[in-house]
Amino acid sequence: MNIDKDQIISLLRQQNHPQADQAEQELPDQVDPEQHADLLAKFGLNPQELLGTFGGLGNLL
Repeated sequence: MNIDKDQIISLLRQQNHPQADQAEQELPDQVDPEQHADLLAKFGLNPQELLGTFGGLGNLL
């Protein structure tokens, strides 16, 4: 399942993440949590938690 980059950036900004702007530049428009796991980890994001948050399985963050 792909997640829209804007949703991830919004989440980072809500958390006042210091690298939100950098993530906006580096993440693709559609993020595949499995394929982009290393890039997500760079910004402190857990792919499984993102899937839970944006995949309709509840808010884990």
